Amino acid sequence: MHKFKQLANNIQFLIESESWPAHKKLPSLREQAQSSGYSVMTVLNAYQELEAKGWIYTKQKSGYYVSEAISHVSKTSNKLALNTNIEINSLVFDHLKHLQKEHVIPLGSAFPSASLLCNTYFMKTLSRHAKIPNSALSTDSMPPGYLQLRQVIASRYSLNGISTNPEDLVITSGALDALNLALQALTKPGDFILLQQTIFYGAWQAAERLGLNVITIPEHYQYGFDLEAFENALKNYPIKACWLMLNVHNPIGFTVSNEIKSTIAALLQKYEVYLIEDDVYQELFYEKQKPLSVKYFDKGNYVLHCSSFSKILGAGIRGGWVNSGKFSNVIQHLQLMSTVSASNLMQHALADFMSSHHYEKHLRQLRLKLHQTKTAYYKLLQEILPIACEVYYYATGYFLWIKLPEGMDSSILYQCLLEKNIVIAPSILFQQDHLPSNYIRLNCSFELNDKVRRALQIMVGMIHDLVEGKVV
Repeated sequence: MHKFKQLANNIQFLIESESWPAHKKLPSLREQAQSSGYSVMTVLNAYQELEAKGWIYTKQKSGYYVSEAISHVSKTSNKLALNTNIEINSLVFDHLKHLQKEHVIPLGSAFPSASLLCNTYFMKTLSRHAKIPNSALSTDSMPPGYLQLRQVIASRYSLNGISTNPEDLVITSGALDALNLALQALTKPGDFILLQQTIFYGAWQAAERLGLNVITIPEHYQYGFDLEAFENALKNYPIKACWLMLNVHNPIGFTVSNEIKSTIAALLQKYEVYLIEDDVYQELFYEKQKPLSVKYFDKGNYVLHCSSFSKILGAGIRGGWVNSGKFSNVIQHLQLMSTVSASNLMQHALADFMSSHHYEKHLRQLRLKLHQTKTAYYKLLQEILPIACEVYYYATGYFLWIKLPEGMDSSILYQCLLEKNIVIAPSILFQQDHLPSNYIRLNCSFELNDKVRRALQIMVGMIHDLVEGKVV
């Protein structure tokens, strides 16, 4: 597609979605060129294209304006939503600061309990590498990353049916770094991306930071993912990239079926749209069969697959990767301008640990403990929560997504609990559309001891008080 047509499509979508109302003045040619990154001539051609179609009109010596003479095309699906003015970074910053305070009960944390992740063998491996002279000073872990670590990760992909060359992998400073680098490689400010309506706040943060427009599709009440809305978005709007979480979804917890993942891969190839697959929780399944990724079904190399070690070895293990294929060099260039590289010491230790039988043993033990703990939380909450609440339980991960009574604002509950040194995650962290705000995410990986039980009882008491209007 020509650049001017791409820009014209972007502007047309803003008009169709009524983000730009009738008679709104468009940015000048120079202003539009500066904000979009296109040349002035490209912008002029786009404006002339829209004018010829009747979407905009000109006023002599004044500029271009949105027309109302044309009958706007009705939306192909009322399930889609456009977000052009994302503001979430401050909210997330405050939330993370509360989690860092002493003596809080971090039920709103995104990371599993450190007590479950600390592996003695890995710590010994890390210590051994730290004692090697000049180990931390080696440059063999610069982008794309330590070769042995990339080889081990590539072999695990191959064992899971995804043929992967170590050269396709870029080691990063965690999953969020991988996801952000992938998004930067695929987009520029003003582009449209597609997200799930409810999604990890890091996706919203990245969109805000990069100046992207976001189209969202809702979760399907039965299958987790709405294929009809997804195809409508790809077919009708100028989507440059999708960022989706389909295995152990954060915050809700569902895993999408292989049939749907296969269809997603086929649609990406059909409409030539790239997917950034956030698969950081893939290893935290409880069933015998590990869930497949969309990357498994990707025949046209449209999927950039991202994951990390932080959810299985700890938040301090700043190691992740992106299976980036032909975008490997672009991502490496971006990495050298930002994080430079992941820790050399950590990359060497991870390569050794993953090559041992201790890695799989740790994963099996972690899954078992998470399953037991999450089940215990679920049973307790089913007993003590008001009947008007609903707990969404999926046999994966360590989150419970809880629907509060209709009309309740989970942000108020969040603020009330902060005064008791209890931190939960309200739904406003995961959604930008004007959606019901009566949901919370709970981290159920912490030992269900007396302290945590009391915290849950306090939370339930607060919910009762809010229902009865006792909290102002």
